[in-house]
Amino acid sequence: MDPEQYLPLKAEVFRILMRLLEGPSHGYQIMTDIREATDGSVNLLPGALYRHLAKLLEQAVIEEVEGSELGSEADQRRRYYAVTPLGRQVARAEAQRLAQLLDLAAAHRLVDP
Repeated sequence: MDPEQYLPLKAEVFRILMRLLEGPSHGYQIMTDIREATDGSVNLLPGALYRHLAKLLEQAVIEEVEGSELGSEADQRRRYYAVTPLGRQVARAEAQRLAQLLDLAAAHRLVDP
């Protein structure tokens, strides 16, 4: 599949993928990590997070993984998610798209190069 067909990603979706590229995680941890990484400026609500996760699952950009595969640290009551190879390609394509936009903004002296 062509990862370009998934672009552009919503900022929240890109943040979810970036978090999952660090390793499998469950929804609450994803929300907490994103909030902490943005110093509280991005606060995903559970409804929005799980809608995004459901769509990413449907698109095969992420997959659900068994907690038992993650070792003793995993809480077996939670659902864990991981990025698929397609998801990695989609994240890379989105990062490249954003980098091109940033280059354009820098060329117009809107941001520092």
